[in-house]
Amino acid sequence: MHQKSEGSNPEPGTSIQHPVSSIKYQVTRFKIQDTGFTLLEILIAIFIFSVIVTTIFASYNSVFSSAETIDQGITTYEMAKNCLNRMVIDLKSIHVSLPPEYTPPDFDDPPDPFRIVGENFFIESTSFPRVRFASLAHLPLGKNKHDGIAEIVYYVQPADDSHFLLKRSDNLYLFQLFEEKAGDPVLCENIKTLTFKYYDQEGTEYDLWDSDSEEFGYATPGAIGIKLELGNGSDSKLFETMVTLPVCRKKKE
Repeated sequence: MHQKSEGSNPEPGTSIQHPVSSIKYQVTRFKIQDTGFTLLEILIAIFIFSVIVTTIFASYNSVFSSAETIDQGITTYEMAKNCLNRMVIDLKSIHVSLPPEYTPPDFDDPPDPFRIVGENFFIESTSFPRVRFASLAHLPLGKNKHDGIAEIVYYVQPADDSHFLLKRSDNLYLFQLFEEKAGDPVLCENIKTLTFKYYDQEGTEYDLWDSDSEEFGYATPGAIGIKLELGNGSDSKLFETMVTLPVCRKKKE
């Protein structure tokens, strides 16, 4: 029997005996193949990776789009709240002349400086209201620090980008003819619709009002409802409130 010399490697499948024991060991040799990825495996990995990246990117955009929408909604809500609060303060501080101080005007008499007038006007083929009244809630601006009873006018004006603005005129000179001014502060942007409803003491609703008119019995309304819609395109938000006036002039009998 031929024996391998010490230090040589046994052939696969042969048995060797431990030098100090009778235990035999079976020698088995494994051949490891050095292979890489196939083209198909690489393409599948690229496809899976692209699906994961696309999903993550879509989620990223969705989160930030939602955050932007929420921010816009908060801004719109705050703007509408501040606008309606300003209107409520002005109307709660309304000043109305009462009999015997007030007498219905004759044909050639000047208009009552404390009259309440609600009208509608077409602005770029869209109907918007304008309301005029006298109020003690005058806001001094600039160098004019005088207080007093002011003529308050709420009116809508077109913006440069085809949107509409709600502005507030505040004038201490009650006998001057009202004029829209560039310096009048903007209360709301992106006005879609604005509605004023006037209610007499019996609760009857009117779209218009003129306290110097015989049609309304020279009376002032008992309450005014305000409905304000803000938004861009098809997305809009509606806000409304009702203000009961602290003083009103009854219809002439």
